[in-house]
This record gives sequence, structure tokens and C-alpha cells, in this order.
Amino acid sequence: MSQPFTELLNDLTGGNRTVVDAVLPRVYDELKSLARRSLNGERANHTLDTTALVHEAYEKLVQQDRMTWQNRAHFMGVAALSMRRILINYAKKRQAQKRGGGAPVATFEDGMAPRSIRAEELIDLNDALEQLEEINERQSRVVVYRFFGGLTQEEIATILDVSVSTVQRDWRLARAWLSRALQHADS
Repeated sequence: MSQPFTELLNDLTGGNRTVVDAVLPRVYDELKSLARRSLNGERANHTLDTTALVHEAYEKLVQQDRMTWQNRAHFMGVAALSMRRILINYAKKRQAQKRGGGAPVATFEDGMAPRSIRAEELIDLNDALEQLEEINERQSRVVVYRFFGGLTQEEIATILDVSVSTVQRDWRLARAWLSRALQHADS
């Protein structure tokens, strides 16, 4: 009989390579789906593809030697955060190399319509999210889990240990705040 997933996650803390190798197959499809959503709309010749994003994020996750994993949803939430950081770093690197270049970097689903986002916009969004995090960390996390992780409201509620209605309220408030912040960034 296989070891329960949460126990495996807790064994990751020690960096045991056997455990690291045992966890990946159990979350690979979910991580791949998460990466696919994060990279949706990426330019065709991008050096970072879905598999590369999964492996880069997974390596960062298993190197978390002080992390106490709560459950699978917590792991996937942290994976979404990790993928966000990776995408932001790539966008910053690309912007520095091409000074904006103008090509779309990623498409994010906001629950209504897909929206293509350029490297500069991704960096502005990240800056706004960092400001929001200083004001309300939970609202910032809701946005990250939705935009970068494509997680459902129910999954986000589980990760944050709040009700779905709290996630819905945080989502509405965060979107309004980010909209204003991004309008100010444009002017």
C-alpha cells in the first residue's frame, strides 16, 4: 500500500531523494496543468515550456527544507506561487534584453475572458500584487492562486482555510484594487 500523500509531503522536508522521486509522479499531471494555464498564450518560441516550468518549480518546491506541508492543496498553492516567481523572473529578464519587445508573455483567465498580457504588464501586475500583499496578504494570495495557478475558489478556500464566500469577496476587492493600481501605473 502506498504512503498517504500528506505524509510523503512531510517527508520532503528532509530532502530525502527517494521521497522527492516518489512525490513527483503523484502530482506531475496537476503541476503540468497548472503550468499549462500559467503559460497559456505564451509566444511559440519561448525558452520556457510547460515541462520546463514544472521541473523548475518542482525543484524549488522540494528544496523548501523548512516547509510544513498541510495537504495537496497547500502544495499546489505553493507551486502556483513558485511558478509566478519564475514567470516574473523570465519577464524581467526578457524586458531587460528586449526592452519590452511587445510580444505577449502569458494569458490569464480572470473567470470571464482570457486576456493577453505583455512582459511590461506582467511586471506591473507583480508590482501591484506586492503592494496589495502589504495591505492585505490574503487578497494578494487569492489573485495569485487564480491568475497564476488557475485554482478554483474552493481550492483557494482550502489552502487559505477560509470560506468560499470569503474567497469570493477577497477576489472582488482585490480585482477592484488592482484595477485602480494598474491604471495609476499606466499614467
